[in-house]
Amino acid sequence: MSKRYIEIMDTTLRDGEQTSGVSFSASEKLTIAQLLLQEVKVDRIEIASARVSEGEFEAVKKITDWAKINGFLDKIEVLTFVDGDASINWMLQTGAKVMNLLTKGSINHLTHQLKKTPAEHFEDIRNVIELAQSSGIDCNVYLEDWSNGMRNSREYVFDALDFLTTMPVKRILLPDTLGILTPSESYEFVKSIVDRYPNSRFEFHAHNDYDLSVANVMEALRAGVHGLHLTVNGMGERTGNAPLASTIAVLKDFLPEYETSVNEKSLYTISKLVETFSGIRIPSNKPIVGESVFTQTAGIHADGDKKNNLYFSKLMPERFGRLRSYALGKTSGKANIENNLRDLGITLTDADLKKVTQRIIELGDRKEAVTPDDLPYIISDVLDSNAIEEKVVIVNYVLTHSKNLKPSATLQIRFGEELFEESAQGDGQYDAFMNALKKIYCKKDISLPMLTDYAVRIPPGGRTDALCETIITWEINGKDVKTRGLDSDQTVSAIMATQKMLNLIGIPEKPLTRQDMAMINAL
Repeated sequence: MSKRYIEIMDTTLRDGEQTSGVSFSASEKLTIAQLLLQEVKVDRIEIASARVSEGEFEAVKKITDWAKINGFLDKIEVLTFVDGDASINWMLQTGAKVMNLLTKGSINHLTHQLKKTPAEHFEDIRNVIELAQSSGIDCNVYLEDWSNGMRNSREYVFDALDFLTTMPVKRILLPDTLGILTPSESYEFVKSIVDRYPNSRFEFHAHNDYDLSVANVMEALRAGVHGLHLTVNGMGERTGNAPLASTIAVLKDFLPEYETSVNEKSLYTISKLVETFSGIRIPSNKPIVGESVFTQTAGIHADGDKKNNLYFSKLMPERFGRLRSYALGKTSGKANIENNLRDLGITLTDADLKKVTQRIIELGDRKEAVTPDDLPYIISDVLDSNAIEEKVVIVNYVLTHSKNLKPSATLQIRFGEELFEESAQGDGQYDAFMNALKKIYCKKDISLPMLTDYAVRIPPGGRTDALCETIITWEINGKDVKTRGLDSDQTVSAIMATQKMLNLIGIPEKPLTRQDMAMINAL
């Protein structure tokens, strides 16, 4: 059975720009238009509303100049109004050749906004369409508020369609202007129109106010609609329009009797470009284009992927020019870690893998965001820590910082079975910590090694709220020794590096003298 071709009209540059706070520059509009037509390969794009601003005029002119040279001019469309020759003259000046005329699709809008009778409105529409035709402009017609019209004034909608189907109109556009339709209504309303006017082309324009836009698109297709209006990232007024990426994926996987010209591999590229130009961040869990949608988090899922791809679906990331990844966090299992290690070319023994997994789970419990960039640092930290026998344990500490007062620290440390606690001030939190530590070590008659270097770094590609590594260089027995600590907090990572140093120098057993006590009290 041959597939039915569905035209895709992208309206990101017109309806999508009605997203609150979004305004594309002329050059941004041109770049998006070029990518949509040349790479994404949508059939047509609606790029602006007529007579909005001088900037909009310049943007349309840029796009039509480019489109004329490259053979895309018939794919460039502009929203126009029933305003005599005003919109048409504007289009002629910009070089646009296809208008989408906004007419009233409900008696409510006609009566209260235009305050005209249907006959008066139809006559005004006739004049605009005839003028467009004589000016060499093709005409499609929107029935604004059509969905409410079908619910509450169906007789008027059919009167309007009876009139429009006698006019030189290429397509009739059916918008769910307020996003109020259910899937069953979408099917019933579209079906009644397609059956009644079999020789006309109808397109469905869904909004997402109830999060039903893609479901409504599916039902409109089943009802026989000929084309769809979509936007990149689902941008649009209020909650937006039916999203391009999700709709195309649904058509391919669940409605194989239909086909479009859209190139799936370009969907992520256009999504990120529009995100950048619009300043509207894509939710990380947004289907197809969100950052985390091809990331397995649960360890059992990663394990299943290793065993015959048990958690794969038709939504393979490669379809959209993306890659699958495995998250690192508190739900990570060994399989998640192994998949990331494989990508990094690192192999660990089972014992070391278990220790690294436990460390990542601990970080996840603290809500730390661990990335693959952090993984080598975590491995280094864990294996370095395991190489040192922990006889000295920093049990607890409190660090304070306040305006116009010296930072202070209270420290509790255990040597074997002995527990010590001291407080001190310093020039910074770590300095205060070290001063408290010196007090305790004086009681053990141990001189702490000199700190000769202190460096902090964030893993390449890491984020400012992710892990940082503190590397401290100590002079021990005339040699430089480096210890490392890893944490999201710089001071905490320095304390962890310090604990490793304490275990390297060990604990000699020696009772305190009166002179020792005097020195401690003087600190």
